Amino acid sequence: MRIVLILLSLLIPFSIMAGAAAPASSVEKVKLNIKDNEMAVTFLGLSDGDATLIQGPNAENILVNTGGVDTIVELEGWLDLYNVKKLKALILTNEMGLLSEKPLKKLISKYKIQEIITTSKLKTQLVSRFLPANLKVTNWNTGTKAVILPEVTAVVQYAGNNQNEGLDFMLEFFNHRIFLMSSFSDQAEKALLSKKLDAVNIFKLPNFPKEVEDAISKSLIQNLNPEISVMFAGTEQQLNADVLDDLHEAWSEIYYTKKHGTITIKFTETKYEVITIPSGVE
Repeated sequence: MRIVLILLSLLIPFSIMAGAAAPASSVEKVKLNIKDNEMAVTFLGLSDGDATLIQGPNAENILVNTGGVDTIVELEGWLDLYNVKKLKALILTNEMGLLSEKPLKKLISKYKIQEIITTSKLKTQLVSRFLPANLKVTNWNTGTKAVILPEVTAVVQYAGNNQNEGLDFMLEFFNHRIFLMSSFSDQAEKALLSKKLDAVNIFKLPNFPKEVEDAISKSLIQNLNPEISVMFAGTEQQLNADVLDDLHEAWSEIYYTKKHGTITIKFTETKYEVITIPSGVE
């Protein structure tokens, strides 16, 4: 069961101009009031790249990717809006989510990040940097299964180190399934098609470069059969009409961060609700 809400109360007061990607300081804090047996997944409306915030009870937070090259200020603004003081872990799914050394160190220090989780290839790059000695760097492989928050298990469906590949993992929370996909190679798709991944509630599409037109096949979309599909800024212009038609044919409700802004989905044991915060109003 799902409920769709527009979080208008957060827009008063609201002083940013239309099209802005970062929240103004006058916007009230988002209070999701996550209780036991609840969780929230937020797709942050950055101007470039993708970043996803996973939150559980007791103020436990995990960040997946960090947005684009120049979106660190936007990212910090949204994390502040969601009252994030600490990050239990930072998951970097591919090279596009890898910050340069200085902003990465700043993020680690500011949010007291305890662990970075990534691919084996990116782990090699990270451990060569001068990162804090107490920071744990872990790589996930295909088949890795890890409890990351209370009642939330991440199951890695594919972990690739080749071009256009990264971590593709399913979040399992009671009967809910959230698939966060970053790979768009033929090899990755072949591997995913060999798995039973149907009945996906939320599907986060890969954030791929402009030159890639048809990154997702109709067969894969049918295999996932997502109730809701989420695309980050710019992705809708990069997808061809056939992919959008395939999503519509699957009766998937499509959300774009460029159009809908930041998208929060809050889950209980039996249902979820969609909350959107537009990027800005005049």
